[in-house]
Amino acid sequence: MHWSEDGIVLSARKHGESAAIIQLLTRMHGRHAGLVRGGAGRRARGIYQPGNRVTATWRARLEDHLGSYTCELLSSPAAALLDDPARLAGLAAACAMAAAALPERAPHPEVYDTFSALLERLAGDGTVIDWAEAYVRWELSLLAELGYGLDLSACAATGRNDGLAWVSPRSGRAVSLSAGEPYRDKLLPLPAFLLNGAASETPDRAEVIQGLTLTGHFLARHVFAANEQRIPAARQRLAARLGDAPAG
Repeated sequence: MHWSEDGIVLSARKHGESAAIIQLLTRMHGRHAGLVRGGAGRRARGIYQPGNRVTATWRARLEDHLGSYTCELLSSPAAALLDDPARLAGLAAACAMAAAALPERAPHPEVYDTFSALLERLAGDGTVIDWAEAYVRWELSLLAELGYGLDLSACAATGRNDGLAWVSPRSGRAVSLSAGEPYRDKLLPLPAFLLNGAASETPDRAEVIQGLTLTGHFLARHVFAANEQRIPAARQRLAARLGDAPAG
């Protein structure tokens, strides 16, 4: 059994003296683990930093075995972000969320594509808001791919698509400002940049935090609580950091 494909390193865990168990996110094989002999050694360690892009070949005697990887480094976004703690926190959070939320060996091409787009935004010259907005959209795509997509197209109470301002924390459906006013203390704010047709809408920092709160609520409820887990610490650190980060 073997295959070859480009992948993104999600995590690396030392195994034995010098080997490492690597988790990759690939387009056709999903989140897939494998053993790298010498992967924890000094020379190879830099290849397997979370966020790095590699070309990987996986081999195993049987399909359900852990198998082994041989990898070649394609690019190292993490190295380019070492002087920007906020962007590095965004990279760490995305890797941790993908590693914890995605089922093993189940292909999710849309998640892989949006993850790749997020890496490009993190490596770009934009502001904190630019890449943080991309991060929120990536978590929305993660929810949708896992079967828990939010319905932000129309008000759950009226069926109209104007004046949408809230999201029901139970159903994940949008609610209009007027219909939700009596229940505003129980609803989640819906930032305008997530509405259909608002692709050109530039959010401010408060709206990005609202977006993180929104996706975090449903990921915690549907994905992590169902498996008796908590949202990864790296994701919690990102939310805390963005709350304190300057907007530029």
